[in-house]
Formats: sequence, structure tokens, C-alpha cells
Amino acid sequence: MKAIRLILLTLFVTQAAQAQVVTPSPRNKSSLQTLDPGTFSVEGMTPKPVVVKVQLEAPVYPSSKLQGALGSFAPGTLVMLIAMSDTAYRVRGRARHGDVAGWVRQTDVISPDPNLATNLKKLHERTAKVEELIQNHQVALGMTSQEVQASLGKPSRTSAKVNAQGKEEKLEFSIYDRVPQTTTGRDAFGNLVQTVVYVKVEVGTLGVSFKDGVVSEIEETKGNPLGGGGVQIVPPPFVF
Repeated sequence: MKAIRLILLTLFVTQAAQAQVVTPSPRNKSSLQTLDPGTFSVEGMTPKPVVVKVQLEAPVYPSSKLQGALGSFAPGTLVMLIAMSDTAYRVRGRARHGDVAGWVRQTDVISPDPNLATNLKKLHERTAKVEELIQNHQVALGMTSQEVQASLGKPSRTSAKVNAQGKEEKLEFSIYDRVPQTTTGRDAFGNLVQTVVYVKVEVGTLGVSFKDGVVSEIEETKGNPLGGGGVQIVPPPFVF
């Protein structure tokens, strides 16, 4: 009887351990995949997924080199665009043999936007530039209010005015820098030691004006927070 109980207990512990193993979802798997050189991700760049339609029988390939077809999409199939290269799109949809994510030729699909590939490249370049500005806590003409606040933080003052040309908004930000300060003390043995401590100090304020939702003017309202580097410019957001 004890032997039977021991076997049942062992089976229960084994099943419980197996139940705790979490299998990554298909979405997590795809996000971990490394894209081919010369390609970039489109998924997440636009507010809504980009959907294109297969216009011809379209072979689907495992890589952007377009070799060794996995299957094909039937004409008229709607697929979601998730990445691209100069000549191909990585798409997700239902092929003839089942659901698949793979590469198709750009000429095999059509879009309501005849300049889709060109616009996506411009959007990718803009996204990369804005991400760099945000990482460096900088601001540029053409950024949105959301992007500016992601870069500079919460504004210290907000104002807006409405005229015949529309609504104009202005945000004011306090700009800080980390200034090193050296302190002198003694260690546990009584020796003099110096320690460098970085203190957050306000170096100025920056006024950022918006027109039609994007930065139209940048003003140093106090101090020199731009550091004499001039004003940078990025294209306004693309609308798909």
C-alpha cells in the first residue's frame, strides 16, 4: 500500500512540475526572431497594422533571399506586413497550406498606398532618429507632444491659444544636468579620500510650441539648455 502511495505521489509531483513549464506564445517567438541583414521591422511602427493584398499566386519564403519556398498565398489573400527589405515584404497570413509568416516579393502584393515601400522606409528613418533624440533627452522640430515628453519628461508649465489658424500649444520644460561635486572624507583607517558625487542642477528652461500636433518652434526661455548645438529637424509623422 505504501509503495502504491509513493508511486502516485511521484506521478503527481512530476505532472505539477510539467504544468509549471510556460510555453512561449507564437507572438513571443516571432518577436525573438532575428531579421535578415538589410531588413527592418515594420510591426509596431504604425498606429494600426499595415495590411496588403496578394494580387498574384505568391510563393512565401523563409528568408528575404527568397529561396526555398514554404508554400504560397492565393490571389486576393489579405496579409499583415511585419518587416521589409528593398525588394521583399515579411508578412503573416493564411497560405494555402495554413497560417505562415514568411517573405514575399513586393511585386506580388498591392496596397491602397502606391508609395507604401517608400513611405515605410521614410517612417523607419524617422523612428530611428526620434528614438535617438529621446535616448539623448533632446527635442527637434517635427516631433509630437508625446515624443517630446518621452524625451524631456513632464512639462513644468502648459499653455494654449486658439486663433483663426487653429489651436497652438506651448510646453515649458526645466532642463537639468548632472554636475560633479567632490567631497573629502576619511576612510575606516583615517586616511583622506575624495569621492565624486553627481548633483542634479537646473541649467535652464525650454519652451516648445506645437502647431497641428508637431513642434513648430523651440525657444530657450532661460539659460542655454540647447548648449549652442542649434535646432534639429525631423519629418512630421506619416499618416497611413
